[in-house]
Amino acid sequence: MITLDDIRDSLENMAPSALCTCSPQGVPNVCFISQVEYVDAYHVALSFQFFNKTRQNILANPKATVAISDRETALLHQLSLTYLRTETAGPVFERMKAKLASIAHATGMAGVFRLRGADLYRIDQIEILPGRTIPRAPRRNSLAALRACSDAMARQRELGPLIDVLLEGLACHFGIVHAMVLAIDRPGERFYTLASHGYGESGVGAEIPLGVGAVGVAASARVPIRLPFAAAEYAYVRAIRESASQDPIWASRLELAIPFPGLAAPHSQLAVPIEVDGVVLGVLYVESAELRRFTHEDEDALVTLARLLGPALRGFEPEEVRAPSPSTMPRGGQPLVIKYFSENSSVFFGDDYVIRGVAGAICFKLLQRFVGEGRTEFTNRELRLDRDIGLPEIGDNLEARLLLLERRLREKDAGVRIERAKRGRVSLVLKRPISLVEAQS
Repeated sequence: MITLDDIRDSLENMAPSALCTCSPQGVPNVCFISQVEYVDAYHVALSFQFFNKTRQNILANPKATVAISDRETALLHQLSLTYLRTETAGPVFERMKAKLASIAHATGMAGVFRLRGADLYRIDQIEILPGRTIPRAPRRNSLAALRACSDAMARQRELGPLIDVLLEGLACHFGIVHAMVLAIDRPGERFYTLASHGYGESGVGAEIPLGVGAVGVAASARVPIRLPFAAAEYAYVRAIRESASQDPIWASRLELAIPFPGLAAPHSQLAVPIEVDGVVLGVLYVESAELRRFTHEDEDALVTLARLLGPALRGFEPEEVRAPSPSTMPRGGQPLVIKYFSENSSVFFGDDYVIRGVAGAICFKLLQRFVGEGRTEFTNRELRLDRDIGLPEIGDNLEARLLLLERRLREKDAGVRIERAKRGRVSLVLKRPISLVEAQS
């Protein structure tokens, strides 16, 4: 007996599928649809785009058949279906909406295709249709790749090395060269790039607004979004520039300060939410210049890896607060003027932008306590309890924000660094005198 899992590759096709319905009077009708979406082993969702004869038929007579072809082997299958309902919101709808945008753009139909709903069907039977076929090309063993990546991740005890091992493993074992991990800042605001692989610049600290492209959809719907074809509205470099042009702060300070590391014209994208206990903490995002680069097996593997990353992104249990020993300001050299803008918690070294958001608030708080108290060692616990920093009460992402700050300060190389002294503790390292200024925009 053929199951939907056996032919799941056939659903990943830019060519439309033939859908046959019948009126209550027995009059057949055949049309072509853009998507046959896998829901589970027993259900598919078909794209509802137009009010037409097919729609009238299916509401009056819920039986339908759809023919799909495998893009590699040309093998044809016919699915006998029963219509259940139409969804206009939720994970399946959002996933199909994103994919339809990529199909429309790849076929020159952007602005014409619009998803009205996701029609959910039960699969009654799957049959093979006669026709010539060709052998399938050898494929990468995704299960072995997943094991190699997860084994390497299991040996790490800190977030930074854990993310680096993950991104390196994607390149080495999956052949996924362009990848990044993004973490969410304050709820409702933005994502920032925590680490990347395969780009000319790391882009650590680069931001994208919430709700933009595959990352935003994956995070809001809490489902993976896999786009097999190019979609202009999901290309981040373009989307970020458009957002920046509408926001004076983005345009004047931030968008050009840390260029986003994404491909200018990705042809395949996959975004997987990273969540713990129902809270989205970030997104694992991969892209490629190759069409149809990522399979459903890649998606399943990245979902598993994202779940391994989630607890580390949330952070470790902090140690108890201990009284730190005081330190003194370094002597010699020109003081580094550090400006802080409280309206968006942005930090500048002189006129050079460094970071903003929660990570910016943490940075300035550590520097303030050094100047006021001579402290250079801090615990995660006290940072979590400091209301001035503005950490969310649920899913604070503190470990991710500390890692972001650590890497941004290392890249700036201005004599101010933070280091992870031990689990649940961070140290401030100053190589030159500093002068703090709380500035006005």
